[in-house]
Amino acid sequence: MRVYLDNAATTPLDKEVFDAMAPFMLEHFGNPSSIHSHGREVRAAIERARKTVAGLLNTSPAEIFFTSGGTEADNSAIICTCRSLGIKHAITTKLEHHAVLHTMELLEKQEGVQLSYLRHDERGDLDLEHLEELLARQPQTLVSIMHANNEIGNLNDIEAIGEICKKHNAIFHSDTVQTMGHYKHDLQQLKANFIVGSAHKFHGPKGVGFLFCDAETKIQPLIQGGAQERNMRGGTENVYGIIGLAKALEIACRDMGEHQRHIQGLKDRMIYKLREQMDDVSFNGMSEFGDKSLYTVLNVSLPASDINEMLLFSLDIAKISASGGSACSSGANTGSHVLRALDCDPSRGSVRFSFSKYNTPEEIDYVAETVAKMYKKQLA
Repeated sequence: MRVYLDNAATTPLDKEVFDAMAPFMLEHFGNPSSIHSHGREVRAAIERARKTVAGLLNTSPAEIFFTSGGTEADNSAIICTCRSLGIKHAITTKLEHHAVLHTMELLEKQEGVQLSYLRHDERGDLDLEHLEELLARQPQTLVSIMHANNEIGNLNDIEAIGEICKKHNAIFHSDTVQTMGHYKHDLQQLKANFIVGSAHKFHGPKGVGFLFCDAETKIQPLIQGGAQERNMRGGTENVYGIIGLAKALEIACRDMGEHQRHIQGLKDRMIYKLREQMDDVSFNGMSEFGDKSLYTVLNVSLPASDINEMLLFSLDIAKISASGGSACSSGANTGSHVLRALDCDPSRGSVRFSFSKYNTPEEIDYVAETVAKMYKKQLA
């Protein structure tokens, strides 16, 4: 059996998505910036895709800008906000994706932006009272806090965070890459200036994403050199990627309830099977709690053992694809900045299993049994 449980890294392309993309790979090849009929038909398809995405998020098509993915969208929101609006103070967490953390650190180093990090407990639960305190002292601030953590799965209350930011007249950006297509986002209700999406996280193609920028927040483009995306991103659009993104998001929203039930069932099964077969197993962050974490992510903490350094390699030999990392930081192995921030025991092994609609109970049983056998063999 060959099992893929690394869906938080990327998901397999949905066949419906490929079918929607194929004509724009083979037949409709015009440049959307061209004024002739070949270009116009492609331009119309892009605008239909934009309208689809906007409709699914309950916002205006004019507030959706297509990018090369979540990283570019995050960079655009953070860098362009600070530069365009003269922001000199930013608040984030030490649990953010590197697309946010490294960008913030660069702005601190090169442009003098002062960084503040929000407090959290040992499971990664954020202290929103601290956010209130920080904003009360310095309201002209950019706040960047993700909706859900890609490693430990923690869900943050971005509705409450958005309200706090609005109260203090702060700009709020949320990296929603892990929740887009998996949870409902109503941008008429959410008080966010920016959210982002990346198609390959919800069974769309790689290399395409989008940035939602609310109409009241005026920023300059990150990428220069053309008037595409209403002067917000230079460069010829990834046409079939955009078509695929819109179709993938449409399918994800259409089938969301069914997929949530199926995938949460798989995650619950994995927790039960691991606990049934192993004495010393626990879960990092909030990932074991269904109402506080992504239903797609489970971060497993495994006993201290000599096999931990080769854990992912051993799983790969067993034809199981997963990801993870310890809290240690030595040599070429920098470990996980998220687990280090939570002060997790560096002697324990950690593996992230992330699930999709294509996984089966039989796969879950095989993976749990395989992991348990690895550690029982080591202890024998």
